[in-house]
Amino acid sequence: MQMFGVNVEQRDSGEMILSCPEPLADLPSSVVAMLRDHAAAHPDRDFLCERNGSGEWRRVTYRDVLAAANAIGQALLEGGHSPDRPVAILSDNSLDQAFVTFGAMTVGIPVMPISPAYSLMSQDHEKLKSVIDHNDPSVIFVENPEPFARALAALKPSDRTLVVGTSAEAPSGAESLNDWLAKSPSPEVDDAAAKIDLDTIGKILLTSGSTGLPKGVLNTHRMMVSNQVASAQVYSFLKDEPPVFLDWLPWNHTFGGNYNLNMVLHNGGTMYIDEGRPVPGRIEATVANLREVAPTLYLNVPRGYDLLLPLLEEDEAARDGLFRNLQKFFFAGAALPSNVWKRLDALAVAVKGARVPITTSLGSTETAPAATYMNWLPEAAGNIGVPMPGNELKLVPNGDKLEIRFRGPNITPGYYKHDDLTAQAFDEENYFRIGDAGRFENENDPAAGVVFDGRVAENFKLNSGTWVHAGQLRLQAIAAAAPVIQDAVVTGQDEEEVGLLVFPSIAGCNEVAGEEIDPAVIASHTSVHARLRKGLAAHNADNPGSSTQIKRVLVMTEPPQIDAGEITDKGYINQRAVLGRRSNLVDMLYTGDSDDIVLID
Repeated sequence: MQMFGVNVEQRDSGEMILSCPEPLADLPSSVVAMLRDHAAAHPDRDFLCERNGSGEWRRVTYRDVLAAANAIGQALLEGGHSPDRPVAILSDNSLDQAFVTFGAMTVGIPVMPISPAYSLMSQDHEKLKSVIDHNDPSVIFVENPEPFARALAALKPSDRTLVVGTSAEAPSGAESLNDWLAKSPSPEVDDAAAKIDLDTIGKILLTSGSTGLPKGVLNTHRMMVSNQVASAQVYSFLKDEPPVFLDWLPWNHTFGGNYNLNMVLHNGGTMYIDEGRPVPGRIEATVANLREVAPTLYLNVPRGYDLLLPLLEEDEAARDGLFRNLQKFFFAGAALPSNVWKRLDALAVAVKGARVPITTSLGSTETAPAATYMNWLPEAAGNIGVPMPGNELKLVPNGDKLEIRFRGPNITPGYYKHDDLTAQAFDEENYFRIGDAGRFENENDPAAGVVFDGRVAENFKLNSGTWVHAGQLRLQAIAAAAPVIQDAVVTGQDEEEVGLLVFPSIAGCNEVAGEEIDPAVIASHTSVHARLRKGLAAHNADNPGSSTQIKRVLVMTEPPQIDAGEITDKGYINQRAVLGRRSNLVDMLYTGDSDDIVLID
């Protein structure tokens, strides 16, 4: 792994510009060109694998994926579909979704994967309807239409083509993906592929951010390929041998669909599509897969690591599979709590006899996604590293924080059909306003990296006028009360003291209770309350200031709701949305006498 350091420009305004001394290497012309190049260089190498109905791995090679993409590209051209209207995908990660994705991009048509939660978890389907109405796709692909029946029925009739992977329960008039895959590509497909350049729109990825309905982020081929070229420059092991991934992260999100899938493609590797998920009852599938697949790089969100750890500690075969060929861990989507970090680090030492780098990056859907890198062993969680090759990071004084802004080839040109939002997203020097804040881990050594310092707008004042740094305090609270807090929202705006609304870790609560707790009573369980009191009291003893002491806690039984915007596209808990939607709980926390309220010494 390469370490390039950082250049720093200090301005009289107090702004600082950080950049990578290493220039960005030459870029492939597109994601489509990467697929075609690898299909020519090693056609029989496995590219994507997924479990079939009998539990065996169904494997498709680079040649297979290219053939499927060309056939689907031909079907799109025959159907009169064009780059003016995207291809929407409603389904989970799968081989068929990959075929549709690369097929659309092969003929220059943007693909727009939509979170299945908008269809399967939503009650009103308002987000789904808004996305379809505003972005106006000409094709909607649904692999299995049966679970999507209510969502499809909520959409207005139109001139859109519905394509399904299975005919079971398919609406009348739907076309079969198998028929599309049987098409014989004409020279028009190659002609369309040859016209794709770095500024061609490859994807429209949806992000809700902290407010409003989903907006479409334009993802050019320049954004996607520059991210992968830069990643290969700093993570040199990717070029030493083809990487192997076991990955569940959804392709409708930039982490899974851009960073992970494109990293495998750019480096000619193999991805095993993990049917497991970081939730009780499905994480076990990931553990089972690790007994068979030995990844070279493992990428997950903090909750995924949190749930995996106790299972890995008990399963030697899965541990061996994870660590056998592992070069590094990567996490994103939210900060990794220090207790999870320490356990993961200790497990690596116990199995391999040496530490494995646990790294991260800061980015977003608008940065495709990595804008920073970190390939060293940091002193503590929260370090997001330094700018990637070709990228610039601007630190701008903003109140009591330093606001982070980015500029580079991986930055979006804007939002689809939202010129107003595009104008607001960039400053006068065309730096993208990501909305996050940062500070140096070592003021005397910028190369030691920037530490994530929460969202710019999430801090607040107590009624004493004292600022509360909510992002930093949240991480400290999760670590102090480990393992019972999955996530938390810091309260206390205009109050005398700081409080917490807690989303509990079901596995962690069961661990401290020594039994399986009924989720309906977890908020008042004595073992959970005792762990909160003990851990947070110890935190308070080490942090005597009014802005750092947590004095009251309320454990919530309802998880964060996607329809209400309580989770952002990056996986963060949206503090503003939670506090607004659950204002009655905030009131109860400060004025009520419920037995569910935990008071901390």
